[in-house]
Amino acid sequence: MGQIFNGSEATYPLKTPVLHHNLVTDDFDALKFRAASSLQLQRGLRYQEAAASSSHLITSPYNQEGHHLNLRTLDPSDQLLAKALTTFKPNRSDYATAGYLESFNWQFVIDILKDLAAAESYEWKERSFYVVTFRSTLLATADLDRLHELDAHSHVEATTSGGLLKYWFGTRDEKLRNLATCIWRSKEDARRGGLGPWHKQAIAAARQLYEKIEFTILKLTIADGAEAWDIVDWVNAQ
Repeated sequence: MGQIFNGSEATYPLKTPVLHHNLVTDDFDALKFRAASSLQLQRGLRYQEAAASSSHLITSPYNQEGHHLNLRTLDPSDQLLAKALTTFKPNRSDYATAGYLESFNWQFVIDILKDLAAAESYEWKERSFYVVTFRSTLLATADLDRLHELDAHSHVEATTSGGLLKYWFGTRDEKLRNLATCIWRSKEDARRGGLGPWHKQAIAAARQLYEKIEFTILKLTIADGAEAWDIVDWVNAQ
């Protein structure tokens, strides 16, 4: 079954809903470092049928209203990857400075993607996704409350814009260094997601918050059947 048009917005059927986000913690550390949002994935156990389900997925460390991804806005392949990315977490403590591929459990995410596709009898075809990394060093004088406000509201903007499959950020280290990353459905989604007023405020405030900022654009490609994957520089992938 394909997409359904509801006014000007396309919606898609959701073969397997997820457990309601209210049943999952809103603790930042659990969502960042222990993949707590993966508890939304229903595994077909009979007792889970008693729990409330939803089409809204926790895709970031923010488990609050306005921050959830509506899976019905995505086609089946994007739904499956967004679900698989609930298991995304760092596998080393020096992620702020270590290599991006080596810092996260990418192979596990792809393995879960294969499992989810098989459970829905879905044939995964090769797809590419737009990945942004954001390495930063905070100023010692940075207003952390303002930083949180800008980040949280910018994430709501990006989620509302559509196509943001995952947003993750770590905890700053002893030298105030950190890493954040976004996995987008497409480059165009990423462009639209950064157009809102809160993103503009965040850009304007950068000099008061950061000593150093470094952006990298990457391309995630997942092969047919999710049998292979790679992440390369976006420029080199063109």
